[in-house]
Amino acid sequence: MKFWPSELRCLIPLLATSIAIVMQCFMIAAVESQEWPHWRGPDRNDRSRETGLLKTWPVGGPSRVWMAESCGQGFAGIAIAENRLFTMGLENDQEFAVCLDVGDGRQIWRTSLGETFREQHGDGPRGTPTVDGDFVYCLSSTGTLICLSVVDGKAVWKKNLSEFGGVVPKWGFSESPLVDEDRIVCTPGGEQGTMLALNKMTGEKIWQSSCVTIEVDGKESPPTDAHYSSILPIEWKQRKQYVQLTPLAVVGVDASNGEVLWKSRWPGRIAVIPSPIFDNGQIFITSGYSSGSKLVELADDLKPTEIWSSKDLSNHHGGVVLVGDYFYGSSEKAFVCQDRKTGKAKWANRKIGKGAIIEAEGLFYHVQESDGKVLLFSADESGAKLKGSFVLSPQSEKRKQGMVWTHPVICGGKLYLRDQEFLSCFDIKAQD
Repeated sequence: MKFWPSELRCLIPLLATSIAIVMQCFMIAAVESQEWPHWRGPDRNDRSRETGLLKTWPVGGPSRVWMAESCGQGFAGIAIAENRLFTMGLENDQEFAVCLDVGDGRQIWRTSLGETFREQHGDGPRGTPTVDGDFVYCLSSTGTLICLSVVDGKAVWKKNLSEFGGVVPKWGFSESPLVDEDRIVCTPGGEQGTMLALNKMTGEKIWQSSCVTIEVDGKESPPTDAHYSSILPIEWKQRKQYVQLTPLAVVGVDASNGEVLWKSRWPGRIAVIPSPIFDNGQIFITSGYSSGSKLVELADDLKPTEIWSSKDLSNHHGGVVLVGDYFYGSSEKAFVCQDRKTGKAKWANRKIGKGAIIEAEGLFYHVQESDGKVLLFSADESGAKLKGSFVLSPQSEKRKQGMVWTHPVICGGKLYLRDQEFLSCFDIKAQD
């Protein structure tokens, strides 16, 4: 088609608008890649959106940018937003939330969360803060749920899960709260109801779900106290839900009112920790102590159907990542690649020790719990190939019987690793 000058002039505004939209999309993607606002990252799946990272590591690992020693005791995870890093710790019998500058690890503020829960494996907080705009939300090991100002750490409101029937579990509250739309959602457990939604600005209750129970010998089981998994938000068939794994079942509730929409039985033992994974109508769950794993599919009417259950992957903690058609994560005695279609292990590698995992650009970053060794490797259905390793140093002497359990974080071309009071930032960006 031939365009005359007058027609070209008419197209100029449209072309400019199109360019602006494309640039805005690039800017949004760039901003999102610089943030890790809550547990398991932007998509709550331990998969980073980062690009341009090192494909191999030099001997001794990537270079350290800074190390902070102000995080205190605890296994709390890391959240990052707007060039600030948030985590929690314990010092002098008081748990606290702390905000650091991502550029140099300098402490910006610290706010007390109250007394701590003592435990033989290690004291201090366990969950990960959640950043939402001008506020950061933290859940202490004793159940204090608090909303703080991102700017200065001042408390906006505070509740304790005991107000909603919650009882401190054996190893302390470890959930990382979910912020969604106007609410913050968590799992107090107990007899008043399994899941709870509060107004994120005021802390006032919006709803509390009924207790999740199962039928045993023709009778409903008693409700359980909270365990250690964190809620996953999903949307399926135009209905938003919150999915949680309990010792009795994986359950989905209506996000608007807490109505239990479906549940599928789960034989959880001792401690149920890993978060569910959702993809295209299917929900994957796993937990430790030989509980195994399971894949559930939701029908159009939200009725759950078990696709398979398997003992080939039983993730105690450290998380599982779904990449393509395979689940990857630590099992009882090996690192496993599990086929999504069948639940069968494609392989199990005993040379990769039990630990926490994150994926970025097709590579896996894995922190072994026993020795703090950090591995970089590629993996597919045929096996794993090491791309680099180093041992995290220094390591804490304050974790009692515990190990290196805090999950790694990748954000802004940096790898963040924590062992109790020590938090290190490593540069993993490839050189131009």
